[in-house]
Amino acid sequence: MTAVEVKELKKEVKKHIDAADENTVRAVYKMLETGQQDDRWDVISDGERAAIQQGLKEMKAGKTTPHDEVMKKYSKWLNYRELR
Repeated sequence: MTAVEVKELKKEVKKHIDAADENTVRAVYKMLETGQQDDRWDVISDGERAAIQQGLKEMKAGKTTPHDEVMKKYSKWLNYRELR
């Protein structure tokens, strides 16, 4: 990326930050502060962490439903044209 492209990208990021809500600003700040751009674990809520941990626990216990069964059950609510 050229210096000019980086400068333009910074301008765009600043626009997004100016329009962002408090949670987004806090998340971006935390990401920049820690330098761990790919690790969102520290910026999600306790409830989100608990839900993820519960899901992983259930998955390890074999409490899963195959994709095709889920699609059969819930396909009546999906509009496939919107997904394409």
